[in-house]
Amino acid sequence: MEEMALAYVARFATSAAKLEAYLARKLRERGWEGDAPEEGAAAAREIVARFVELGYVDDAGFARMKAGSLLRRGFGARRIAQALGQDGIDEAIREEVAPEPAEARAAALALARKKGLGPFTRRGLDEEGRLDPALREKQIAAMLRAGHGMGAARAVIEAADVESLEAWAGEEE
Repeated sequence: MEEMALAYVARFATSAAKLEAYLARKLRERGWEGDAPEEGAAAAREIVARFVELGYVDDAGFARMKAGSLLRRGFGARRIAQALGQDGIDEAIREEVAPEPAEARAAALALARKKGLGPFTRRGLDEEGRLDPALREKQIAAMLRAGHGMGAARAVIEAADVESLEAWAGEEE
């Protein structure tokens, strides 16, 4: 079991909870649980604890890496916290790696660019260059699903042009 855990952490960035779930799944798949499943779970917890102590598994480092990756892809703070929670990251670490307001605005801008939202829209405009109301609602919903707040979603979708949106994203708090 220790060799499986070592191979897993060598190949994948992971959290302690994900490694423990992986080991539990492997125990079940191979039928190693036997008559005492709690012994297998205890052995898995012991291996995970030793790997954390040795530095093979670092929840804070994993959280920083994953949060940065999600920010660059355009996801908002709520979605990042949700993803880290699913990975078993402690609430204190999630709060520590939560994006600053400037980072969150930059992520909203990145999402708008990537998905063609707000001033990056090329279709669905009326004669005066305004968004169709139905398309506007769809774009706001996309921003909300990506984890951005309503204020950020409206700021992106209602931006007059790309320059004003970039200025909003670059604002200091």
